[in-house]
Amino acid sequence: MIYIGTAGFSYQDWKGQFYPEDQDKRYMLEYYSSRFPVVEVNSTWHALPSPRTILSMARRTPRKFQFIVKAYQGLTHRYRDNEEDFRRFLEVIRPLEDYGKLACVLAQFPWGFKNDPKNRDYLHRFRELMPGRELVVEFRNEGWVTVETLELLRELDMGFCCVDEPRLKGLVRPHVILTSRIGYVRFHGRNYETWWDRNRESWERYDYLYSEDELREWVPGILELDRGAERTYAIFNNHYRGKAPRNAVMLASLLPAERVVPLGTEEGAQRLWEE
Repeated sequence: MIYIGTAGFSYQDWKGQFYPEDQDKRYMLEYYSSRFPVVEVNSTWHALPSPRTILSMARRTPRKFQFIVKAYQGLTHRYRDNEEDFRRFLEVIRPLEDYGKLACVLAQFPWGFKNDPKNRDYLHRFRELMPGRELVVEFRNEGWVTVETLELLRELDMGFCCVDEPRLKGLVRPHVILTSRIGYVRFHGRNYETWWDRNRESWERYDYLYSEDELREWVPGILELDRGAERTYAIFNNHYRGKAPRNAVMLASLLPAERVVPLGTEEGAQRLWEE
């Protein structure tokens, strides 16, 4: 089955776009989880919350709702003397595991994490320090997309994160690759001008609304992933002003209904792509 959702949910600029104008921030997760079956928690990359916070999130969502948790930056951007970061991260996600709501851990490595022996060894270490967990790896550097890398990911039982992002030199192109039980596609938008511009605000990179034709390009690939995977996730990271949930609903409308975990049918959710 295909689970469709967004990267994050707690955005003030989604009010009037996805959330009602008067939405109380304290109850955004409840509203979101009534519309989508999965969310990718990105805030855990910046700082680790308390296990109590994650426990609250698990308790406030429907029984079958799923969380994807992005690995803390100490795990993906620092490659030595970080055993304590791994220990703390595992402690944080434990409540989701206890409730059966942890879909997987997403490890997003930076562009500077290049395909060399030292970094391939680190992938082994990452797996050793995260035993028994479903892991998905997102590379930002196209140099990782080799036969040898894919064999390594299969050996380590780590999923490959397919991405849609600007097709700039060095960035990962739109591949359809399955290396574990989990298929994963992450939509970042196609903002060529703002991707590398350090003078822009970070949100400007993700201020992009996909057209129906652009999303339709991915339909064959997502269905191919789903034929081989136990679960497939399509996650939208183009979050500025509610573009991610709007595109998520749009993608669901392009896929066979029997292959997609149902979205909420509340009238406001349907208007996201009809308006």
